Amino acid sequence: MKKVAIIGAGISGLYFANLLQKNQKYNFKIFEAKKNFKLSSGYGIQLSVNSIKLLNEIGFQNIEAQEVYFPKRVNFYDAKFLKKICDIDISKFNYENNRYTTLKRSTLLKFLLKNIPKDKIFHDRELKKIDYNDKLILTFSNSFKDEFDYLLVADGVFSKSKSIIFKKKIFPKYFDSIALRGNIKSLECSDISIYLGSNFHFVVYPLNQNNEYNFISVIRKNLKKEEVIDKNYFKNNELLKSLVNEISSKTSFDFKYKLENLKCFPIFISEKFDKPKIKNLFFAGDALYSIPPSFAQGAAQSIEASKEVYEEIENHTNNYYQKRYTKIKSVNSRSMLNHFAFHLSNPLTIIIRNFFLKFLTKNKRFLEYYLGKIYKN
Repeated sequence: MKKVAIIGAGISGLYFANLLQKNQKYNFKIFEAKKNFKLSSGYGIQLSVNSIKLLNEIGFQNIEAQEVYFPKRVNFYDAKFLKKICDIDISKFNYENNRYTTLKRSTLLKFLLKNIPKDKIFHDRELKKIDYNDKLILTFSNSFKDEFDYLLVADGVFSKSKSIIFKKKIFPKYFDSIALRGNIKSLECSDISIYLGSNFHFVVYPLNQNNEYNFISVIRKNLKKEEVIDKNYFKNNELLKSLVNEISSKTSFDFKYKLENLKCFPIFISEKFDKPKIKNLFFAGDALYSIPPSFAQGAAQSIEASKEVYEEIENHTNNYYQKRYTKIKSVNSRSMLNHFAFHLSNPLTIIIRNFFLKFLTKNKRFLEYYLGKIYKN
């Protein structure tokens, strides 16, 4: 029986654990730096059909119907005047039980945790050292030490494990943008709606069948280095108020007094694709490469990556990082383009953007290339 270590109990790590749990050839342990799980958050995520197909392999199609939502369209609006620009029928990419899905992140995590024995998860364990002979010898905080045949590192964009493995400080790049997220009440919304403004955009969509809705805005913001790394800066209520006021002054959308559970945080992205030299060591999710959120593929790519690692181990191949690099390159370029297009501020370029949006969103060949190429594994 092969021993597998998983660092990080997020979406990527837990999905990978579910695949291993179904296969008696593997004995795995999950190491999580946090002391406990925080599953109360009502913030949402979008899962395109490429990830739903993989989740269905571990029973996601049987999740309680009330807990998820299946939007059919993505609607684009001018944020200032609320005039609709165009829409995309994303249901055209659905097939069988694989449907574009929105839900609470906590709902997905609860599903992923359901089939994982509690004694497989070790909290308050942070990687301190890694040695390698024929096995991967891992030393964690609390003097916990063990050896493994395989290691998946999935501890997020600020992966401390990554710096230890590469023996140098690796820190992501601030993307000159802040995300403002929360829940929005008293809303009539049956699909995903994206509102494009000057140097900002915001997205609203249903989280489930219980009239709960997600709100997230991305705002261009140049910050000083000391502000970016100061966690308390983003917990300041005055900053939250100023961001809400900034957006609400530039849109006719009446949300100022409808937002709940608001939080803001800086957006970080990876600067380079790092491939380790150690055999049988894999990075996945944001620990591998963090992309901008403007293409809604973060969770989906984390799930895809974990599936590819599992297949690499099962089939004894050696092409995971090449496959991941190719896919990440495609997703990242689309995310970067979306971020640029969503935040235009010059009136003339906005007119040109809207013209192309109207044309391209009705062009089947373009949609098949831009979305279909990513949604079809």
